[in-house]
Formats: sequence, C-alpha cells, structure tokens
Amino acid sequence: MLPVATKNGEGADFLTALFTSTSATCVTGLTVVDTKTYWSTFGQIVIMLLIQVGGLGIMTMSTLFALILGRRITFKERLVMQEAFNTNSLGGIVKFARYILMFSFLFESIGAVILTLRFLPQMGLKKAVYYGFFHSISAFNNAGFDLMGNFKSLTGYVSDWVVNLVIMGLIIFGGLGFYVLLDIYEHRHFNKFTLHSKIVITITLFLIAAGTLFIFLFEYNNSKTLKPLDFPTKILAALFQAVTPRTAGFNTLSLSDMTIASKFLTIILMFIGASPAGTGGGIKTTTFGVILYTVLSVIKGEEETALYKRTISRNTVYRAVAIFFISIFIVFSATMVLSISETSNFLTLLYETTSAFGTVGLSLGLTPQLTTVGRIIIIFTMYTGRVGPLTLALALAQRQKKPKPIMKYAEEKIMVG
Repeated sequence: MLPVATKNGEGADFLTALFTSTSATCVTGLTVVDTKTYWSTFGQIVIMLLIQVGGLGIMTMSTLFALILGRRITFKERLVMQEAFNTNSLGGIVKFARYILMFSFLFESIGAVILTLRFLPQMGLKKAVYYGFFHSISAFNNAGFDLMGNFKSLTGYVSDWVVNLVIMGLIIFGGLGFYVLLDIYEHRHFNKFTLHSKIVITITLFLIAAGTLFIFLFEYNNSKTLKPLDFPTKILAALFQAVTPRTAGFNTLSLSDMTIASKFLTIILMFIGASPAGTGGGIKTTTFGVILYTVLSVIKGEEETALYKRTISRNTVYRAVAIFFISIFIVFSATMVLSISETSNFLTLLYETTSAFGTVGLSLGLTPQLTTVGRIIIIFTMYTGRVGPLTLALALAQRQKKPKPIMKYAEEKIMVG
C-alpha cells in the first residue's frame, strides 16, 4: 500500500494490495491490476519476494535464515517442519529443507540465465537480467506473474522455442514436488523410485500428453488461436497450454478466444493441479491418481487399490476422496456466490474460481472487473487452495480425542449407482 509501490506514487487501496499479496504468496497469479503498468519496480520486487516465500514455504524460509545466522534448529521447530513437509519422521528433516533450497535456487538460476540471454537482444542488460530472474522465479514457483504488460502474459512469445521450453521446464520441475526431485537426484532410475514418485511422474506425463493432444485438436481450426500458426508452432503452443494449467498461469494463446471445449479441459487440468510438496496447487496429481486407480480396481473387481506391485492403504484412499469432494464443494460454492455478485456467464465464473482454487492464475478477463464481494471470494479461494482443502477443513472442525472403540455396528448393505 506504500506510495513507492505504485507507478503513480499514490499507493494501492487496501483490497487491491491484499488481493495482489494473497495471489503472490499463494503463488496464484490472478491480478486485479496489471503488474507491469500499475506497480513500480519496488512493488514488483515485493511481489517477487512474496512468490519466493510462498513457493518455498514459510518453514523452508525460516530454515534458510537459521542456517545463514548459524542458529540451531530446535526440536520444537523440527516438529513444525515435519508437519509442514508432511513427512513420517524427524530424521533428515533439516537436510530435506536444504535440498529444497538447493533445488529451487539451482533451477531458478539456470532459468534466469537462459531467459536473460534470450531477452538481451530485445532489452538492455539491466532490464534483461531483471526480467530473466522475475519470470524464472514466477515460473518455477508456478505463480504466473509476468512483466509483459496489459495482461498479455507470454502471447508475444508464442513461437519462441527458448522462452517456451524454459518456462515449461521450470513449471514442470517446480510442480513435481521436492520429494520427487530428491528421489530422481538420489536414485536416477524409475524402478528404484518410491510409489509416490512413480504416481506423480506417471500422472504428470499422462495429463501433459492428453492435454496437448486435445487442445491441439480443439484449437486446430480456430482462426484466433492455432490456425494462423505453422505446424511446429501449433504443437508448441498446444503443449504450453497443456503445461501451464498445472498451476502456472502463463499463456501464449488468447484464453478468451479458445473454444469452449478447450476452456472446459483447462478447468479440469487446473482442478487437478500439480503434485504434493511442490510449488503448485489443486487437488494434486496423487489425489487424482489414487481415485483413478481405485475406480479401475472397483471395475476389475479387486478389493484393494494396487499399482506398481504396491497396495495403497484405505486411509489414503479415504483422504483422497475427502480432498476431492471438499474441493468440489469449495469451487462450486465460490462459483455460486460469484454468479450472484458478478455479471458473467457460468463457464467464465467456474474458470476463474477453479483458477483461484488451483492457484493457477489463468483468467478469461473477469478478475480485473470483479466487485468487492467477488475479490473477497477469490482471495478466500486462493488461500484455501494453497493451504489445502483438507488441512483447512480439519483446522476448522472441532477436534476431539478419539474414543476407544468398544463395539462394531452390524453391517448392512445399501444400493449405490
């Protein structure tokens, strides 16, 4: 809200500042004002720092400062880190935090250098370096904030292979999750990976491949998107639009001009999102994978959910189903409220809400036009999507000590389906 944060020197109003800081911290990328033309360099740097903190997580940043200051990590802090990282043991928790920092700064630095070299012919050295680091951090943390101006995102680089491949690479590696990156770093062979890593990699590749194919088919004859492009660029643009709904928020095609089928497919991809312990949102690839394999197991008549010669516990299946339905409830509820407060069609409202919940940042142009109520709803949805629907539900629910079971009720069948 400081005057120095905006280009006009007047400062932002509270709701605009709150919306932007929430979007940056929740690494979403939805904006009510244009990042380049509204915010000053100071304001943009604040946004970039919030993206970095939001992407890495509060506990990782706390660990970084503790390591820099040479301070010991207490047992209590390790317990909090264990909960934040969702690990089963305290062993190696600080080492894991170091790996998170190492992977993040390594990928962001490599991306920044390549983007800087690519931007250099178009901009001066100072601006190229700044743009390189900003977009590298935004891409790896799946934030989707850009400095291209006028809400254009990366549409000016639709045929630029370097920019597209670097941004997509950062999005994918940031969205895989740090557990998977560590697994790849330590084992380097798919058969040696944990079941978690195998599911994440399999589902990620499936969603990217399927998304690319369907967007290519849906947009092939669309004169406002793929039709004017040559064949290799068509493939590149379709691939980019399949990767970016994995909670990144960049786009190289005009989203509002895409077909209804492509918009609906994007909603599905945004809802699924990235993977656990990563920089993205959504219900996560593992949740989708567990539900998908459970359905296949039921169809096959199998009693347990199993894949890659491993059985998934029923507790994990129950959690996946709970996350799915709580997420559906949040998205539908937010969409319903927006249908009352905003004047737009249902698909646009659902698109914007899912983008907020999945911390994606893709927009059909509704966000800058939101009413005060609409902005508050999207702020809440972004926060819920980043914290996690099940985490929020458990935090809000009245937690009581679990009584010891003294009986088991008689089983009775009901008809379903």
